[in-house]
Amino acid sequence: MSISLQRMMERAARTNPNGDCVVFQGQSRSWKQVQERVARLAGALQALNLDEGDRVAILSLNCANYYEGLFTVPWAGYCVVPLNTRWALPENEYALGDSGAKVILFDDAFAAQVKELLESVAGLTHAIYIGGGECPDWALDVEKLIETSAPVAASARGGEEMAGIFYTGGTTGFPKGVMQSHLAIWASAVSALPAFGLGRHSRYLHAAPMFHMADLVGSMGAILTCSANVILQAFDPAKFLELVEKERVTHSLIVPAMIKMVLNHPDVATTDISSLEMVMYGASPMPAATLEKFMRVWPNVSLAQAYGQTELAPIATILPPEDHAPGSEFLRSAGRPTSISDIRCINEDGIDCELGEPGEILVRGPQAMMGYWKQPEQTEKALKDGWVYTGDAGYFTDTGHLYIVDRVKDMVITGGENVFTTEVENAVMSHDAVQDVAVIGIPSEEWGETVHAIVILAPDMQATEDEIKAHCRGIIAGYKLPKSVQFRSEPMPLSGAGKVLKTELRKPFWEGQARQIS
Repeated sequence: MSISLQRMMERAARTNPNGDCVVFQGQSRSWKQVQERVARLAGALQALNLDEGDRVAILSLNCANYYEGLFTVPWAGYCVVPLNTRWALPENEYALGDSGAKVILFDDAFAAQVKELLESVAGLTHAIYIGGGECPDWALDVEKLIETSAPVAASARGGEEMAGIFYTGGTTGFPKGVMQSHLAIWASAVSALPAFGLGRHSRYLHAAPMFHMADLVGSMGAILTCSANVILQAFDPAKFLELVEKERVTHSLIVPAMIKMVLNHPDVATTDISSLEMVMYGASPMPAATLEKFMRVWPNVSLAQAYGQTELAPIATILPPEDHAPGSEFLRSAGRPTSISDIRCINEDGIDCELGEPGEILVRGPQAMMGYWKQPEQTEKALKDGWVYTGDAGYFTDTGHLYIVDRVKDMVITGGENVFTTEVENAVMSHDAVQDVAVIGIPSEEWGETVHAIVILAPDMQATEDEIKAHCRGIIAGYKLPKSVQFRSEPMPLSGAGKVLKTELRKPFWEGQARQIS
């Protein structure tokens, strides 16, 4: 029998039937109850006459029904497409159209948008309401579907077959759909378990958005250990602390920007966090000041860092708790390769770099993506002979630690979200007054990096920073908007091939920084 998400659910329900599976807004469901709901909702999905392997999207804030949806879709024999809750309407239209999704699960926060999507996206035929309020008259109610549908047997799909499409930033101005298999998602989670330390009685807090691959690996860790999933609808530092205390949370995975907000919240001094054993962070490196404050404020809570990307489902390396001692020489590193990761750093000629010599980071292992959905040329560039070309530059030391120093691909990581600058540049360039633009990431103590636009205005045209920002709003998601705009009169610095030298544009902002990405 091949490994699959649905078989993982069956196993957990057999292993810990009466234990808490999901805890959301004070209500809990056992693993046995969740499996029953998943099997019934899968039957309802099959009744919609989809074909095996068809795509089903989810656009919702974190909730218990979201967690169930992640397993219902593969149980029914389909592929899940989690949509970024911070995207604007055009971005969701693109992802739904590109993936060919026929069904979408949604909650109250996105009811108005989903109604528009049903009208604008060809092929999207059904919407299932998974919120906690009143179901719109144009949608199917998840609770009624579960109540009236008979449970079905879990699909036999699994192994190296596609489990889902996970959209990430694209250099063409649109997101790329990363195809991940059941095996890859399982393997990545298994490789992280030793450092994460989840066990049968653990209580994992979903504080990061559930559409994000980083949180998905936490979901997989919890199901592998049959531990409880405590769900925070949307991140808020006060609610994070409240849930840790109230639900006796033991583990969580959050990005550094979230950790900083929690540590700076006034309730941090009075909240009982004695149950908290481990916080894993990733998506962007932790600023040194935040790391030091965490270890000072919560000395009894272990830390582990994960480095990777969606194309790796998502983990390649882990910096374990033992390397997080105050003053440790390894705190700036991304850790060592996981037990399933084979990693190289290569130079421009494709030759392996010497120790301490930076080069592009390549990763090979069972967690590697199948490729980019319907983008064979992009797949060919990023996936060669089983190696994923990450687009990041780094080097190894003689201790086996990987250090990230720069970025090969043109991407900004802000608050744990990937922003490809071409997409932002396209939005800025659509303003009538803009003649040229280059977008770069600049250092931010709060977010790691922020999006910065350098703009050249057309002759005799005027525009303010606020006007540029306002113009981009609605075209791209809020987190992709330029946080700052700089107007420039001289031409952009160009390479011999005529490409903008963003390394030159970044220099003034990154002088004195230990690495050229944050």
